[in-house]
Amino acid sequence: MKTRRIGKTKLEVTEISFGAAALGGLYRACPREQAIDTLQAAWDSGIRYFDVAPWYGLGLAERRVGDFLRDQPDRSYVLSTKVGRLLRPVPTGTVPDYSYVDPLSFDADYDYSYDGIMRSVEFSYARLGLNRIDILYVHDLGVYTHGAAKNAVHQKQFLDSGVKALEELKSSGAISAFGLGVNEVPVCLDVMRHSDLDCILLAGRYTLLDRSAVAELLPLCRQKGTSLVVGGVFNSGILATGPVPGSHFDYMPADDDVLAKVGAMEAIAKTHGVPLAAPALQFPLREAIVASVLIGTAKPSSLTRNMEIVEPRLADEIYAEFEPYTLVAPPLGAEAVRV
Repeated sequence: MKTRRIGKTKLEVTEISFGAAALGGLYRACPREQAIDTLQAAWDSGIRYFDVAPWYGLGLAERRVGDFLRDQPDRSYVLSTKVGRLLRPVPTGTVPDYSYVDPLSFDADYDYSYDGIMRSVEFSYARLGLNRIDILYVHDLGVYTHGAAKNAVHQKQFLDSGVKALEELKSSGAISAFGLGVNEVPVCLDVMRHSDLDCILLAGRYTLLDRSAVAELLPLCRQKGTSLVVGGVFNSGILATGPVPGSHFDYMPADDDVLAKVGAMEAIAKTHGVPLAAPALQFPLREAIVASVLIGTAKPSSLTRNMEIVEPRLADEIYAEFEPYTLVAPPLGAEAVRV
């Protein structure tokens, strides 16, 4: 599989990467054997960049990803995990409902400070059972997760001290890159005004449907040499399933406007003889600052099905037909920088 560079670093990642949230039991149980089989399917498909977080299954996904990667050749993969939450043990059966089924018996506290980030990294090493983490993302900073008042506190904590931890870890060679792992554009713009980032894992905001990142974030990333790793390319599933009953957009049931727009997009895809998931998966890779598209599943069959639509690449001309149905239209005349 082709690789692309992360920011100004020497780190190269595969164009398609694997996100491990579902391996932590997101929305439905994921037995260990199934998790390992899914990771093996990703590996067999050529994926060599794996992303995980302490939050996923409250430590469960990190354990599973570590168990799998431990058996792979050294330096044959790239691994990212996240900081910003510290796990603490709780009595069995008292884990709050965070939409993870059968998580480990921990709860999470937000901590974006220098000490919190350093402790989080050490805990991740232990859960992973690995001696290397390539990329650290600051997880879920922003109003989307915390609300305005709490985010102001968390963001100040990060900018005042947390970013220093990441800079030290990078300068020491402990990590190769750092950035944000978020679901919104504004926090990216805020942080980038104060700190240089190697990369941003942005979920759901640079997709065939949602172009929230186009107006300000993409130009700023180009200016600063910051890469995007794009997650949530199916916008919570609707760009994979189409506008079927019960389909979701942005983690919520899709409203009539979204259903209509996706229906129109699905009809366009059919005229070109491809499922809507194909242009949805390929769309971000047309942009030069996008280093990788992250896909996540807990089923080997789903992983294989998604990989079958990565190639052949669709013609650029096709994408213009989808533009009238985007939720946040690109500025007039804006075009992706071709790779």
